[in-house]
Amino acid sequence: MVCPCPGRTYVERVNRPTSLRKPRAHRPGLHRHHVVIVGAGFGGLAAARALADAPVDVTIVDAHNHHTFQPLLYQVATAGLGGDDVTYATRGIFHRQANASVRMGRVIGGDLDEHRLDLADGSSLGYDHLVLAAGAVSDTFGIPGVAQHAFGLKSLRDALAVRAQVLSCFEEADARPELIEDGLINVVITGGGPTGVELAGGMAELIDRVLAHDFPRLDLRRARVVLVEMGDSLLASFHPKLGAKAKATLEQRGVEVLLGTTVDEMRAEEVVLSGPLLGKGATIPAHTKIWAAGVRASPLGDALGLADGPSGRIPVRADLSVAEHPEIFAIGDVASAHDGDDGSVLPQLAPVAMQGGEHAAAMIGRRLNGEATEAFSYTDKGTMATIGRASAVAQLPGGIRLSGLLGWLAWLALHLVQLVGFRNRANVLVNWAWNYVTYDRASRIIPEAEVGPEQVTPAFRSDSGGIHPPEK
Repeated sequence: MVCPCPGRTYVERVNRPTSLRKPRAHRPGLHRHHVVIVGAGFGGLAAARALADAPVDVTIVDAHNHHTFQPLLYQVATAGLGGDDVTYATRGIFHRQANASVRMGRVIGGDLDEHRLDLADGSSLGYDHLVLAAGAVSDTFGIPGVAQHAFGLKSLRDALAVRAQVLSCFEEADARPELIEDGLINVVITGGGPTGVELAGGMAELIDRVLAHDFPRLDLRRARVVLVEMGDSLLASFHPKLGAKAKATLEQRGVEVLLGTTVDEMRAEEVVLSGPLLGKGATIPAHTKIWAAGVRASPLGDALGLADGPSGRIPVRADLSVAEHPEIFAIGDVASAHDGDDGSVLPQLAPVAMQGGEHAAAMIGRRLNGEATEAFSYTDKGTMATIGRASAVAQLPGGIRLSGLLGWLAWLALHLVQLVGFRNRANVLVNWAWNYVTYDRASRIIPEAEVGPEQVTPAFRSDSGGIHPPEK
């Protein structure tokens, strides 16, 4: 996954302000200006910490009580890390920030003219400025069976569910090896971007290096990890040489890479594909299907009547504010923001969200000071993706490209720096060292009651950013 750019240390402290305030213009001496931030992802945290010294009260609203470091979710899914290693309690992040409060809740709508958000528990939350940073959810593009039979990888629950599914399938194969022919231990991953590439590499390593020892009676040469990509290369946002390097490395590690291939349908135990190598309507048996082929903005924009952009994104002006509601800023994955240089829509990446959060906070400060806002300018600080043990690709400013061991070391260092909390960094460092030396995975635990028949696809319940899934 594309990693976030370097940022400042997260501030901490909770001091709960009034949850419902009658909206009014900022008038010093009558009340503290109230900024509500919906979403505790990279963008939301960046905005909140940038307001630490501002004369405002800040409320961070999220459906979950923790921040998730999404770039490492694939390692939770492949048993390399535990859930606690990639999450941090949101209240713990802000318990030393005197003007910050955390509210766990789901935003289901509101009255923007009245500056009011409605929460699922029946309460309301008033604001003077609103920052929408609710992130993204998986987009199935309407392909039959994807929402019913595939896992996503957008949340901690998703990662734990994938891990439980894979390990459960191997346990069942150990008891009933005749089911291997039916695809019981096959894994099909759709999407050749950073998430799909990292997940494919991690899954191949898990099977080849770890599960082969856990299940000595199984012939794991029969297990298939298949990566499906509709385009003609992996990592399309990277230099073509890095995409080719990623493909070659994955294939060396046993991953079947199918380029120019589309998913026509997903069924309970197989995937229907069309492509140059397979022909039209070919099937691959697989009990584990993971969807990493695309995202759309959180349904929060729809709930507030603002999602008029592509993939449910909220159109914003140059300063990231919403045209008809200048007191509202949309940042990161929910925003349809344009690059100031070439006019292209900015990608849904963590660095864009983080820089957007800092910009929105700065523009709120300028407004409180009676100053005009400024256009947002995104600085691309590079992207990275790991392909597995001792191998990664990195594309840095100035045309610098890294691959192999050097790229992997750079990837390790940056992700350690970006993790929230010393405990998380220490745990991850110990786990990575242990995995590297022993070829072991410490988190090969199937969580109890993690995956049931009605919980097969947690990614597609659209709960990112604190809003209820749409009614079926």
